Amino acid sequence: MAEERAEDIEREEEDYGLDGELVDRILAAADAGDAERLTELLEPLHAADIADLLEQVGGSERREIVRLWGREIDGEVLTELDESIREEVIAALPREVLAEAVRELDSDDVVDLIEDLEEPQQEAILKVLDEPDRAAVEQSLTYPEYSAGRLMQREVVTAPEHWTVGETIDFLRRDDELPDQFYHVILVDPGHHPTGYVTLGKLLASKRDMGLREITEDSFRTISAWQEEGDVAYAFNQYHLISAPVVDDHDRLVGVITIDDAMSVLDEEHEEDILRLAGVGDESSISDTVVETARQRLPWLAINLCTALLAASIINLFQASIGHLVALAVLMPIVASMGGNAGTQTLTVAVRALATKNLTDSNIWRVIRREVLVGLINGGTFALCLGIVAWIWFGTPALGLVIGAAMIINLFIAALAGIVVPIALERLGADPALASGTFVTTMTDVFGFFSFLGLATAVLL
Repeated sequence: MAEERAEDIEREEEDYGLDGELVDRILAAADAGDAERLTELLEPLHAADIADLLEQVGGSERREIVRLWGREIDGEVLTELDESIREEVIAALPREVLAEAVRELDSDDVVDLIEDLEEPQQEAILKVLDEPDRAAVEQSLTYPEYSAGRLMQREVVTAPEHWTVGETIDFLRRDDELPDQFYHVILVDPGHHPTGYVTLGKLLASKRDMGLREITEDSFRTISAWQEEGDVAYAFNQYHLISAPVVDDHDRLVGVITIDDAMSVLDEEHEEDILRLAGVGDESSISDTVVETARQRLPWLAINLCTALLAASIINLFQASIGHLVALAVLMPIVASMGGNAGTQTLTVAVRALATKNLTDSNIWRVIRREVLVGLINGGTFALCLGIVAWIWFGTPALGLVIGAAMIINLFIAALAGIVVPIALERLGADPALASGTFVTTMTDVFGFFSFLGLATAVLL
């Protein structure tokens, strides 16, 4: 029974994403120039899967697919595309196809589509929009990048706060321009200030003569159009919001942010943190060219080279000691490596806690104390293990004591640096995910080599 269930789960997982055989058939159709076959294969796919396909294939294959199938591409596919290839695909589309694609989109999706494009392509897309839509998009673009004003959509469903359920339902049935998806009816006063909202479920379940004010949600909160989108995503995640009205400097309603957009920002923030911690640039993608990828990684490799030279200079101070006792050269990478790994563990937890606002002034010292104690416990554990190994390996008890002591010192430093460095960088206004790894690794290498070689020189020679 368990095996059957496992097989069912495996089959269900295969239903998500792109099947390798399907990709091969699509590429074969594109290579043969068979537009009809290509359309037949792509038509049933979700827009996100088509976008994944265009991102995964090579540049020449992508251009051939767009050439043969480009007239079928819609706005959803364009919004799902990674920014690194979106401009290329848009440039290849016929003008009338692009016009039809962007007219289908809500204003927030159009803003997301064009904000990273070059100005000529922005103008080309704005020109094909209807006048009201173009004005809404241009207004959104006046807000700072990565702000709630860029993230919001202008299509908002509102009702006067004194209306009843029946009046609201009748109004919604008569309105021909409702958004394709919305979750709340936002209540506004005569000055167009949002005063609450009602879920569609509560609206449909209530009696017609019920006042809207009587069924508003406690979760209601407004978001400033100038708020950073990272903080907006945090609010959605923290307070379990589905949508939230956006207000201007005078608290007037100007748009709404929905959960799908907020969660997209949260995903992007997580992805950026991971990429920055690895030192590969916050916009690195598998669809990037060789030159783009090399350019993103080169600066951080250069920095790592400088830090490696610093660690090497510490080793150089103890050339004579290493020459007298070759065992030091064998064992010293272990101390530095263990410190680097321990520091990375603490650093990852700290950066994530800072990003989610879980690490605050109220608990910072408790967390630092916890990480330091963990470092000491782990250092003591591995000091005992490695000390015994070194003793048996080289037949020198004192060498075991030296490397054990160095291990405790370096894992203590690793834990302390892994938590203090990202906190300090954030207080200084720097992104802790971007620079912490380099500082922590440098500290564990330097202290690891210095403590081990210094103790060895003092005790053994």
